[in-house]
Amino acid sequence: MNYLKSLLLACLLLSGTFVMGQDLSQYQYKTFIREGDTLRYRLLLPANYNPRKSYPLIVFLHGAGERGYDNNAQLLHGGEMFLRDSIRKKYPAIVVFPQCPPDQTWAPMKVERDSSGKVKFDISADLPPTKPMTLLFGLVDSLSHSKNVNTRKIYVGGLSLGGMGTFYMITRQPNIFAAAFPICGAGNAKEADRFAKTVPVWIFHGGDDKIVPVEASRAYDRELRALGAKVKYTEYPGVGHNSWDNVFVEPGLMSWLFSQTKIDPKK
Repeated sequence: MNYLKSLLLACLLLSGTFVMGQDLSQYQYKTFIREGDTLRYRLLLPANYNPRKSYPLIVFLHGAGERGYDNNAQLLHGGEMFLRDSIRKKYPAIVVFPQCPPDQTWAPMKVERDSSGKVKFDISADLPPTKPMTLLFGLVDSLSHSKNVNTRKIYVGGLSLGGMGTFYMITRQPNIFAAAFPICGAGNAKEADRFAKTVPVWIFHGGDDKIVPVEASRAYDRELRALGAKVKYTEYPGVGHNSWDNVFVEPGLMSWLFSQTKIDPKK
């Protein structure tokens, strides 16, 4: 837990220099309630939303520094990206930013250090989901039953703590997602075979990340390539933990993401 507190502090420091410029009020305030538990989230509809059409669904998971109850902080990183005209007009989609409560995580995890002091994240899809993740799966399921969501184009991405949540989601329920883009995340690369054949991924990490070791993403890249998966890996040399700044201006990310369509496993 001490390491998670360090992760939170680092994320808060990185967040402190960020200033929002776009009108984030276009994201609707929403809540998903199940069995007395609440997941707060923000919802962005396509610019020229047509209720008779179905759209891709993008779920984006924030990092440790944006946890809370305000239903605002989770838009700090990534919220502006999906409002850009260059993205919103060319890639119309329903975008969801859920918020994880304080002192909780998207993925169930243990944080350990080896004899050399290197950080290791013990995350397994065999572990039951955390309460926020249980609610998130419920939200995705609920939205997927809407006539306005194209269930063959459900995507998930996230940064840091959210990158870990991204790996957890596609490992635990690979049949839901058409593609994923984890940023400076971690997980259990030995479980990559569970989604290797069904979920294309584009993995991002900063080469000088002192918070979440870059080896976590490299391990996934190696494992997925060995499994013959559809995987892209981008490592930014000299970049620290805030590699999401690079990802948000990464050429080709949206075109790659929207080109992915879930294949019906019955065919």
